[in-house]
Amino acid sequence: MSLYNETKFIMKKYNISANKSLGQNFLIDDEAVSTIVDTAKVTKDDLIIEIGPGLGTLTSKLLEKAGKVIAIELDKKMVLVLEDRFSLYDNFECINEDVLKVDLESLISEEKSKGLKTAKIVANLPYYITTPIIMKLLEEKLDIETITVMIQKEVADRLVAEPGKANTGAITYAINYYTNPKVVLQVPNTAFIPAPDVNSTVIQLEVLQKSKIDVIDEEMFFKVIKYAFMQRRKTLLNSLTNSKILGEKEYIEKMLSELGIEKTIRAENLSLEEFAKIANWIKTKS
Repeated sequence: MSLYNETKFIMKKYNISANKSLGQNFLIDDEAVSTIVDTAKVTKDDLIIEIGPGLGTLTSKLLEKAGKVIAIELDKKMVLVLEDRFSLYDNFECINEDVLKVDLESLISEEKSKGLKTAKIVANLPYYITTPIIMKLLEEKLDIETITVMIQKEVADRLVAEPGKANTGAITYAINYYTNPKVVLQVPNTAFIPAPDVNSTVIQLEVLQKSKIDVIDEEMFFKVIKYAFMQRRKTLLNSLTNSKILGEKEYIEKMLSELGIEKTIRAENLSLEEFAKIANWIKTKS
């Protein structure tokens, strides 16, 4: 049975329709499912945390290869489908909760104490909440190896961009600070039912044990980036001046001069290392 027919069968059996408010679109592309699982390199040593599993299209493939799959699903209707569909699997657990409220650190620690060696995130993420989920996974510094997710193409372009190049945004620097990102697969909107208005991209984030750059104070580092991009059409000099993060314009001009950074540069043209230099300078001089 094709994935399309299987999905239609499950939807009819459980009287399920996509919930637009939860950003539900059901994946029916066999290649995309296989590529996601293969890219994550799932083994019996792995704990897989799947966020927003929906009908369990990806879940069924993960269960065949993983040591354990914990599915975190907000929609109670989907939870009933998942628990019924995978009731015979002893390596499946479903949590009916908003992932942003789940204590993932404790969850991972508990499962690793039972013998699983690595934890990985695998998901077809809801578009409307992609960024908060990914930032939660990274900012909490969870003991995870990789994050392999399908997300909206426009968001993916920004996440995996090279800092200082095209498509750069504030989140680009966060992603590159915490991970090595890469594009895995482009997925057209026709790979879903109902078809969303946008195309998707599968990306993988390899979580770094240690960042590529040396930052004295992470909070200051991300604060500088935040303020720099709040007025992205302005120069970095004006953005930092308006933010009052450091003081008067003359003081910021002095800093940029000492660091060898052009006064007319915009935030989107800075490298990860240059933002680190600015944050470190502020921390040591203030």
